[in-house]
Amino acid sequence: MNFGITLSNRGVLVGLCAPRDLLALADAVEACPLMDSVWCGDALFVNRRLDALTLLAAVAGRTERVLIGPACMGSFALRNPLVFAYEWASLDVLSGGRTRLVACAGGGAGPLWEAESAALAIAPDERRKRMIESIHVLRHLWSKDDAPIQGRFTTFSNVTLEPKPVQSPCPIWLATNAERLARGQADSGGSELALTRVGRLADGWMTHSVSPDGFRRSWDFILAAGRAEGRDMSGFDNVLYHHVNVNDDKDAALADSKTFLDLYYSADYGKERLEAWLTYGPARDCIAQLKRFHASGCRRITFRISTMGDPMVQFRRLVEDVLPYVG
Repeated sequence: MNFGITLSNRGVLVGLCAPRDLLALADAVEACPLMDSVWCGDALFVNRRLDALTLLAAVAGRTERVLIGPACMGSFALRNPLVFAYEWASLDVLSGGRTRLVACAGGGAGPLWEAESAALAIAPDERRKRMIESIHVLRHLWSKDDAPIQGRFTTFSNVTLEPKPVQSPCPIWLATNAERLARGQADSGGSELALTRVGRLADGWMTHSVSPDGFRRSWDFILAAGRAEGRDMSGFDNVLYHHVNVNDDKDAALADSKTFLDLYYSADYGKERLEAWLTYGPARDCIAQLKRFHASGCRRITFRISTMGDPMVQFRRLVEDVLPYVG
């Protein structure tokens, strides 16, 4: 099982950290043999934060080993796919082929969501369609020269993109959100439609807020959907986007994470929501839960350290007291 850290790039805007703290944490991941990836969140005008592409480029320039990617690229459907194809290809070159692009349609509601949609002239119900088309555009530009494309949202001809990514093909994963019902959290990594899309279209899968059993069911569904399309799924990858707080006092760990996550997302999370998104408490409890994810088919977990204290203290607890014993 592989592990990574999700940098809290929204934290810079809400006073939780400075940019240098994010880079120091990336350095710690690079130096830790138990970890192999650095991720960061992404959004545009909703849930504002440091730009993911810029931050990942900074991480790429100071690391040599770790994979880098967004968790997930919430602005993907809002970006011009020709420009983004150029930017991501350049990032793959700068990193020596270490990128994992995780696309998603983004989600939200309320005034900020409506203002963002209006400002960019992209209707909310178009985002998923644009995401799918943009994936095809990226793959087209990364593999062909001077070849036209005629899409619903993007049309061009006589265009050649250089540089091409180092990786060929350059992986594009899809993220799905845990399915929520009116009565509470449904134990699934996403709807059957979304999971089918992952199996048919993507090179990997990211999800969050799901139990080990729910992860297993969703993962098996994705693999079956891919095989039904005649795809070889033996190398298909996945990552659980998760939170962690290691503390001998379980109640204190939960309270600390709630304070952090409420501030980070301008929310007021209940215990059920937090526990769906979080591994917390004494090291032995954290080890036991992570072992269950390992047994469920989870190949990777990326952790956001959710503490109002020093994240490096939590990092050391995680890599010294927990991860060596997960397997």
